[in-house]
Amino acid sequence: MEQVFISKCIKCGSDMFISEYKCPNCATTISGNFGYPNVLGLPDDMFNFMLIFLKNRGNFSDIERELGITYPTIRNRLDNLLKLLGLESKVKSVGISEILDKLERGEITAEEAERMIRERKKYE
Repeated sequence: MEQVFISKCIKCGSDMFISEYKCPNCATTISGNFGYPNVLGLPDDMFNFMLIFLKNRGNFSDIERELGITYPTIRNRLDNLLKLLGLESKVKSVGISEILDKLERGEITAEEAERMIRERKKYE
């Protein structure tokens, strides 16, 4: 899945902006400095992760199978994606009992459970 949007200058690395819109039908043009949705400025790996996340309707098990990565890795990538989009949530999304259940079922390691609980406590 390739992103077809250039958000950084290929020469100096500065942010790019849209300077013109043109109607393909009547050739009307509008010039100016236009922003773009921040989703278009995502790094390619995050953009592709977002598409896979949406394609799988947020189902972590399906994402795990498709990408060959673990639940904590998916969670970290999702947190990074939300941060890049300015949508960071301070809401504790995973309860301690859910973390302990995952640990008991062997879905996560003790180290991963500890990290998840520490992350959760940041928002208490």
